[in-house]
Amino acid sequence: MGSFETNISSVTSFTLTGFPEMEGLEHWLAALLLLLYAVSILGNSLILFVIKEEQSLHQPMYYFLSLLSVNDLGVSFSTLPTILATLCFHAPETAFDACLIQMFFIHFFSWTESGILLAMSFDRYVAICNPLHYSTALTDTRVAHMGISIIIRSFCMVFPLPFLLKRLPFCKDNILTHSYCLHPDLIRLPCGDTTTNSMYGLFIVVSAFGVDSVLILLSYVLILHSALVIASREERLKSLNTCVSHICAVLIFYVPMVSVSMVH
Repeated sequence: MGSFETNISSVTSFTLTGFPEMEGLEHWLAALLLLLYAVSILGNSLILFVIKEEQSLHQPMYYFLSLLSVNDLGVSFSTLPTILATLCFHAPETAFDACLIQMFFIHFFSWTESGILLAMSFDRYVAICNPLHYSTALTDTRVAHMGISIIIRSFCMVFPLPFLLKRLPFCKDNILTHSYCLHPDLIRLPCGDTTTNSMYGLFIVVSAFGVDSVLILLSYVLILHSALVIASREERLKSLNTCVSHICAVLIFYVPMVSVSMVH
């Protein structure tokens, strides 16, 4: 009994796995990932700079795009430290509290991105279905309120996760299957009952990703219905063309995210 308690109390770090199946290719993989991080960081920074400098882009659609770019930068900077430590410096150990902090920010930015994509779909709905009321429905103040609401919602959803994990006894091999800390990965390790953690994780997946994806789908059904009643074929294509990039972003985000979350 004493050795069991000692084992629990001595847990101060986690081991990040990285990519063991690609042994011998770590340097090439690290170079590729660093290139992708550089492209992401420079690309999103350029988007923010162009929108800030170009007055004609000071519109709701580009405000949401700016928020999405800031969020993507947050995701990059949240995962980059442990990716670098694991692949470049061969230091897979991460402190317990540091792992919980990283988990918080990764999931916070994930839920924030879901909310931003929903706001962008609402923007496209108003622009196509009610174009005459676009400027009055989406004022700068309302866009700011929507952005703040998205951030507050994400914070409130993710805030309990570290505390729900911290109350559990960790007595197994603290080896994670990724190069960063995720809640579905962490709840496999405690010896205690993780039912509360699993149920809360499922609840926020359904209430955030599930509800957001349904509302986005509904908005595009309404957009498609409005576009089809337009007499001119050119006008229909022009209206739908403004939604293509957003639809691609939604599919790239939701399909893997919801699938992986539901499996866990």
